[in-house]
Amino acid sequence: MSEEDTGLRITGLTRRVGAQTILDDITLQLDAGEMLILVGPSGCGKSSLLNAIAGLQPHCSGEIWLDGRRIEALSPRERDIAMVFQNYALYPHMTVAENIGFGLEMQGWPRAKREARVQEVARMLQLQALLDRRPAQLSGGQRQRVAMGRALARQPRLFLFDEPLSNLDAQLRAEMRSEIKLLHQRVGRSAVYVTHDQTEAMTLGQRIAVLKAGRLQQLGTPQQVYQQPANLFVAQFLASPAMTLLPARLEPEGEFTLTLQGAGAVSWRPQALARRERLLGRPLLLGWRAEALSAGGDAPGLSLCAPVLLIEPTGVDSLVQLQLGDHRLHWRCAGWPPLQAGDAVTLRLPEAALLVFDAETGERL
Repeated sequence: MSEEDTGLRITGLTRRVGAQTILDDITLQLDAGEMLILVGPSGCGKSSLLNAIAGLQPHCSGEIWLDGRRIEALSPRERDIAMVFQNYALYPHMTVAENIGFGLEMQGWPRAKREARVQEVARMLQLQALLDRRPAQLSGGQRQRVAMGRALARQPRLFLFDEPLSNLDAQLRAEMRSEIKLLHQRVGRSAVYVTHDQTEAMTLGQRIAVLKAGRLQQLGTPQQVYQQPANLFVAQFLASPAMTLLPARLEPEGEFTLTLQGAGAVSWRPQALARRERLLGRPLLLGWRAEALSAGGDAPGLSLCAPVLLIEPTGVDSLVQLQLGDHRLHWRCAGWPPLQAGDAVTLRLPEAALLVFDAETGERL
């Protein structure tokens, strides 16, 4: 089998229910051993795509290939895929050991071999002391580890994770996120992971696929998707706190005019502006992420002065909101800034951090 034949390949996958399009011509490639993250708002098609891969929901057209084998016509059992669900889906009357080994028993593994594999997986997930317990006697994090153990035990070609951490509290979610990443590094199998959480997407995935209304908006590494978003939707979805967006237009002389409601107009001439001809004559939105701003100084870039509205210390850094006319600015700064509500702050934005969008289409220009 050639290297191109390994991993997961989806081509033109479409699913419709009545007049509604659930998945619209999805095409993507997952390399062998890679973890791909599917993100997007509720109802965007993330779980539907996962279920189509697993064979749990039908699709109207398109192809699904796994390790060189076309699988969309196969039953879920024939696809050799393991799925970890949001609600754990454990058998309450079975012990941890029985839950982990159930799939192996269904596949006809001999008892001795099955028990050895259960012990191996239990050591990997630190479940050795819990093998005789039943799910009702476990915490949420322990149940999730058992669900992952059941999937791991089978040694499938592909792992599917459907928002597996959404039922856990914040601290446990962070711990389990690290465990999943370490586990994926050790096992080295391909995986598709569905989440709506930006932190999970950025920390877990080698690549991220962003979906909206059943359509693929962008596919790339976390750095590419965060720093070079394809459109306004991607930029705003992967932004915490919210991205600052200000209306503007580009003058023929090469100067931006920011038309700020309640604060007049601000003019700014960038030193270098690529693809200037694409920007002329369009209504624009200038956007940047909160960490791109800095206070004071005379470095080149856009300069804005606004009063502080709210300060939210988080420990390592603080999130500061400023009110510029009718517009809200977001600034992430280190530590605990010596500011209070009402203080005027001059913020500077370097040209390299600026994102320019078409205000009508949302396309990044």
